[in-house]
Amino acid sequence: MANLDILEKWKVSWSYPTSLLCLYGFFSTVKPLEPFLIPYLTGHDKNLTMEQVTNRIFPVWTYSYLAVLVPVFLLTDWLRYKPVVVFQCTTLFVTTAMLLWSQGVGEMQAMQFVYGVVTACEVAYFSYIYSVVDLQHYLKATSYCRTAQLLGYTVGSVLGQILVSFSLLSYYYILVLTLVLISVALVTSVFLPMPKTSMFFHHKDQHGGKRSNLNGQGSIGRGKPIEIPKVETDNIETAGGCDIASVQDFPELKGKDSQAIQEISLKSSGAESSPAAEGCCVIALQLWQDFLQCYSTQKMLYWSAWWAMATCGYNQTVNYIQALWEHAEPSSNFTVYNGGVEAVSSLFGAAAAYGIGFSPIDWARWGEMALASLSGLGGGALYVMVFTANIWICYAGYIIFKSLYMLLITIAMFQIAAGLSTECYALVFGTNTFIALILQTILTSVVVDSRGFGLDIVYQFIIYGTYFFCIALVFFLRGLYSTLYLQSAEKGGAADDAPQSTTITKPDTDTCGKGK
Repeated sequence: MANLDILEKWKVSWSYPTSLLCLYGFFSTVKPLEPFLIPYLTGHDKNLTMEQVTNRIFPVWTYSYLAVLVPVFLLTDWLRYKPVVVFQCTTLFVTTAMLLWSQGVGEMQAMQFVYGVVTACEVAYFSYIYSVVDLQHYLKATSYCRTAQLLGYTVGSVLGQILVSFSLLSYYYILVLTLVLISVALVTSVFLPMPKTSMFFHHKDQHGGKRSNLNGQGSIGRGKPIEIPKVETDNIETAGGCDIASVQDFPELKGKDSQAIQEISLKSSGAESSPAAEGCCVIALQLWQDFLQCYSTQKMLYWSAWWAMATCGYNQTVNYIQALWEHAEPSSNFTVYNGGVEAVSSLFGAAAAYGIGFSPIDWARWGEMALASLSGLGGGALYVMVFTANIWICYAGYIIFKSLYMLLITIAMFQIAAGLSTECYALVFGTNTFIALILQTILTSVVVDSRGFGLDIVYQFIIYGTYFFCIALVFFLRGLYSTLYLQSAEKGGAADDAPQSTTITKPDTDTCGKGK
């Protein structure tokens, strides 16, 4: 009986959904074949050429990811995360099955489209935990989930390297093993508890009530009506965001609550809107107001700009790095160590991201110069990888590049999050990712796609290296200006007049753009 009580307490605590999500994150990211995807596709299993893989198949992922990201983001919030997590795992299973049994360029392109849906659904994984865990546990829960995913990638890379190096399993049976692991993740996702709140459609306001959902209903699963606070009687904006009612026009509004005001205003204008239409209008208006509030400072703009530009270049590098390794040392002539390199780079990146939290550097002041110098170093690592004929130097360059990106993206996330309330994280991070995908789509269509220039892998990486040098130059000039301006202001005794972009303050808000 005591054991049952302990089990029940565990199920209602924050550790229960966190544990299940960590298990899901681990098993869904153990992909032993991923470091050897190029050798698998260009080998006797699929008999595809390098040109077909890099210029015709891989670009589909970028296009599909961009196309479905925004709809999936909104659908994730409306469905309250869990259904999208289950759907993500299902599509991941389908992707692996297509990779196992499909043949030809067309079917591989379809596989890449499905995988684009998988990566777009990643937003549900990172948003789910904040809807079922209390604020005081956010840091621990996020850390555990990130660690579980990192551990999954590392174990998958090491496992794949062992299986390939010692010829324990063929690529075919490695994929079969991956299907088994994904099945475990799918079963785990089914047991995740269903959240009662989400960021926009099923929002829990600061008074403990619920903001109405698309159906105009009140609290989800509680059966309580929405508490609508009394409002000022000067100028009242309707909930639908379409008409504005004035008390002078409607004397009967005095003393009435906002719901009555809304009904009278709508009737007077002859506009009877459905609850669904009003809900959509409210959500769109809320998104736009939150968006403007989040990007209202120069500091937020340039950190987000670096995030988008660098993530674009990072994704391109990671997507096509195996093709460069294959060029430097064909897998038919060499026992590849792609899995070991991916594992080491993930661990080094994690160590860099973890260690930066203990650094005494004032990132608000020196962050721009760090972005410039380390982005330039990353571009240099890409150049070394291109112009070397030694696969080991190529491996080392990739480890350096990935570690530097993980270090910088951690700094960028911290600086951005320091100026946001909790509920705006998903909006800003999602917007930055969307802009990165737009840039990546342009780069892919021009440089990689066979309908564009269709450059070979060497010229592609020359462009990627140059791209990071351009990022470094832009942020070096920006950082130099900010540093000189701040120093001159301090010497003149006017440090308080420094530009807004040199400091970050945490707004005293519960939601985006809403003060206490």
